Amino acid sequence: MLLTADIKVKKVGLKPFDNYTRMLLQNKLLSIFIIALVISSCSTQPNEPTDTPTSGDVSVVVDESFQQLFDTEIYTFQALYPRAKVHAKYLSEKEALQRLINDSCKVVVMCRDLTKAERKNFEASNLFPISTKIAEDAIAILVNPENTDSTITVDDIKSILLGKDSVWNQLNKKNNLGKITVVFDNSGSANARYMQDTLLKGKSFSKNAFAVKSNPEVIDYVNKNKNAIGMLSVNWISDMDDSITHNFLKKVKVLEVKKDSVSEGFKPYQAYIKTKDYPFTRDVYMINRQTRAGLGMGFVSFVAGDKGQLMILKAGLIPAIAPVRLVEINTK
Repeated sequence: MLLTADIKVKKVGLKPFDNYTRMLLQNKLLSIFIIALVISSCSTQPNEPTDTPTSGDVSVVVDESFQQLFDTEIYTFQALYPRAKVHAKYLSEKEALQRLINDSCKVVVMCRDLTKAERKNFEASNLFPISTKIAEDAIAILVNPENTDSTITVDDIKSILLGKDSVWNQLNKKNNLGKITVVFDNSGSANARYMQDTLLKGKSFSKNAFAVKSNPEVIDYVNKNKNAIGMLSVNWISDMDDSITHNFLKKVKVLEVKKDSVSEGFKPYQAYIKTKDYPFTRDVYMINRQTRAGLGMGFVSFVAGDKGQLMILKAGLIPAIAPVRLVEINTK
């Protein structure tokens, strides 16, 4: 009896679902599916980064002083990593920094590191940009090929920028080119900022100094104006294997610069940038606000690595990491 009753109970428990029970079960399964879908979508949010050190997209702003160099760096990087796309803009140093602050780009290339105040502003937003020194650069001093002067002192340049010496024969009585005009590549450029901060200690430029819109325009202006003196990044005239460099050097003359009146003059060649015999040298940094392992970090690592550093060496700058061998040649 007990056995028979037990069997009956089991049969009752195994009978098909009625319509109400089936509806409850369907609704329960649907709810579980919706919850699982929500959890899944939360774990793969649309805004979650999908780039890696060698794939994806990244926006980079480069000081226009280094346009030729970074055209080559980016081309090579993308050739090695076809799934990577580096979107570069070449702007002034001032604009580059502003875009980094506004998160319009992830990486910038500048002729200086961030200041303590700038870092504090980033840290206030829980951001900790990484600075990587990649090269040493210099500012070249250019004059018209018909200018008879071949050397100039640091004090002469300072006097010109302050307006104390405004005529060429104040520097050299034999030079009759008249009023001196100083031209920079851009009012917000690293070249203008360097001369004002480092050489003039924050003092204002005289009225004989003005800015055009690019480094090539500096060369064109000096070429067309015999009384002009131009200042631009040496990277535009340092790659001796580049046809653009050769064309530019036909248009202007590069002055030797003396630290003082009794010192030897030096041109901004690699060896003299490295030894600091040439006075107007500076460091070049890549600053990355993308501190995770994304494409920004991958591109910075490439430029700071062996291949990137060799391209910097070939461009006529001093690589920050790769060794540089200085060879002294006795011409006597």
